[in-house]
Order: sequence, then structure tokens, then C-alpha cells
Amino acid sequence: MQKLRIRGGKPLCGTVRISGAKNAALPILCAAILSAGKLTLHNVPQLNDIGTMLKLLEQMGVSTRREGETVILDAANLTNAAAPYGLVKTMRASILALGPLLARFGKARVSLPGGCAIGARPVDLHIKGLEAMGAIITIESGDILASAAKLKGAHIFMDIVTVTGTENLMMAATLAEGITVLENAAREPEVVDLAECLIKMGANIHGHGSDVITVTGVASLQFADHTVMPDRIETGTFLAAVTATGGDVHLTNAAPRTLDAVIEKLRDAGATITTTSDEIHVVSNARPKAVNLRTAPYPAFPTDMQAQFIALNAIADGTAIVTETIFENRFMHVQELVRLGAKIDIEGNTAIVAGAQKLTGATVMATDLRASACLVIAGLVAEGETIVDRIYHLDRGYDHIETKLLALGADIERIN
Repeated sequence: MQKLRIRGGKPLCGTVRISGAKNAALPILCAAILSAGKLTLHNVPQLNDIGTMLKLLEQMGVSTRREGETVILDAANLTNAAAPYGLVKTMRASILALGPLLARFGKARVSLPGGCAIGARPVDLHIKGLEAMGAIITIESGDILASAAKLKGAHIFMDIVTVTGTENLMMAATLAEGITVLENAAREPEVVDLAECLIKMGANIHGHGSDVITVTGVASLQFADHTVMPDRIETGTFLAAVTATGGDVHLTNAAPRTLDAVIEKLRDAGATITTTSDEIHVVSNARPKAVNLRTAPYPAFPTDMQAQFIALNAIADGTAIVTETIFENRFMHVQELVRLGAKIDIEGNTAIVAGAQKLTGATVMATDLRASACLVIAGLVAEGETIVDRIYHLDRGYDHIETKLLALGADIERIN
């Protein structure tokens, strides 16, 4: 099993290029199911989750070809409307095949999804929405079995904001008969990016980026060419790392407009941040200040940046209150940070972080994707050597993170 060895204490300096967004690329890959034409995608990151999704599509009969950061998909000869447990168990995003399969082929069998163990992420809203559109759905032996002669437009209110639920129902609605209205829809930039790709394929979608999305079904979708948006969580992770370690870094191929809440908190922590339309310049030359935060759906502070900010607050000046409102089990990284000398108390869904003068290297274990990034940041600031174990979590969502950090001056290497 691979690990990362980090010798901390070095500031980060230089330029880093941000990869395409995992959370945008995964639903867009599933969108290829909706069309018999080719879908060409650019800026697709090289991640384990992307590889798993491509394998899933291939076993369905989708032709896939990867050329660097470009992926070409052709679902003209898709023959198997099923997503088996063997591929689904490691990646929750596989549920995103359900809506497209049902919309185009009238049937689907998708295993209940796995992914990071950060809390309950039920698929009931996906199922309720598709049932409102006329689907007949049952759960059998851990699989979702769905059928519909023809999906019908419906008015669907989601009682909680769900990103994958919004994406699944939006994709299903593109080929449904009539108009579908998704109320209390997710507003995340990745939802917008999926909608923009679907529109290029011929879908009729309005309101994406707001909490009410209207989709008028069309008879079919066709070929398209789309560039995946930059990964805002990778961007935020590098910004937090520079703020924690000190340094001077330019981030290129970024999308600053998608990170307003994160950038504002980093400025509160003492970082100097300037932006253009697609670049961010961050400078940090002093111990960061503690910052309070509360996670919430976009455009508020993202749950996927909570762990990285706890690592930042662990060595900040002052005490921070971090409240997690999205997932009930997303503080598993805290005990690992304590092994490095962090002073953190958990009270329900709140972490109270008293900034320590220093962290000291130790062996720690990653428990989920963003916890992995948190431990890397902690290792970069800790004195001595830190070993981060179980980094297969990291490889699910960060494209060669250690290579990028090494280029910025970090003392970091991947070991077996």
C-alpha cells in the first residue's frame, strides 16, 4: 500500500496548474449515456474515480478513448443498462448513471453506491424524483431496479439540497416528455457545468445556478464538445496549504468566482489573495489567524473544505469554532491531527480548535478523500517527518498532488 512521506517546515513557492473538477467530470461522463452521438470532453483530471467511471461506462457498452486530458465517449452501442456492485462500491457518483439510463433506455439496474464513509448520503430523493416522473422503482438484493416506458415531466420539490440528486434528475428530465421543474435545486458550479454540457448536447435547460431549474424534454441529444471546469476544491486545498505553510504561489487554470467563501476566509486568516478571471495569486508570510466557519450548500462555505481549514486552524493564532452541517461523520480526521499535536475538541457537529505553536510529525491514516488533504497540509507544517497512510483516498480526488507540491518546494514523496 502506498504512503506519502512529508518533511515539513518548507514554504511553498512557484506556480501550480489546477486540474479539471472531479465533481463536474463524473456527472458529465454519465451524460454521455443520454446520446447516441460522441461526447468529447477536455480538462478531464487523471483520478482513480474517473478511471472507475470510465470502466463502468465501458462495461455498459460505451466506447471510451483517453488522450491525455481529453476523453472521447460514444454510447451509440450501449447494450447493458446496469451498474454492478464491483465497480459501484468505491464511488458514490455511480448513482449518476441511474437517471440517464432510465431516460434513454427505459430501464436501469444500479447497485446502491459506496464512497467515503463520512455519513449518510441517502438516494431516496433520486428515487422519489424519478418516481414522480413515472418510473417504477424497487430495491432488490442491494440494487436499484428502475423502469419507465417514457418519463414524464413533473414538478419536483427536494426537501434537502442534494447535488447528485439535482444532477440525476436534471439529466433524466432532458429526454422526458414535457416540462420538469426542480425546486430547491443545488446551485453548485458543478451542477451549472453539467447543465452547460447538456445544453451543448441539445438539452433545453433554464435556471441552472439558481434554486429552481426548468428542463423541457427533447426527443434526443447529440454529439458535443465540452471543457470541464477547474476543480475548486483542489484550488482551495492549495490556497489553504500556502496560507498554513507560508509562501508565494500562482494558481493557473483556476475559477476564482467559484471560491468566494473560501477566499474570504483565507483573507481573514491573513493571506493576501489577488485574482483574475482564471488565476489566483496567494501570499502568506506570517502565522495564520484562527477563523470560524460553518459549512452549508453553495454559495456558502463548502463541506469539502472543512477538513483543510481544521488543519489550518490547528496551527493558527487563536481558537476557531468549526461547525459541520452537511455530514454527521466528517470529523474523523481530527483524531489523526491530534496525533500530530493538534488541540481539538469535538462537541456534536462542532470542532473547537485551539491553535498550537507547532505540530510534530507522526504516522497518520487517511479516512476519506478530504481528510487525506487535511493530513497532507498538517504534514507540510509539522516539524520532522509525517507519514500519511491509505492515500488511495487521496488519489480518488487529487491529480498527482505530491508532484505538484514537490514543484512548489515541498519535501514530499510517494513510497511503497
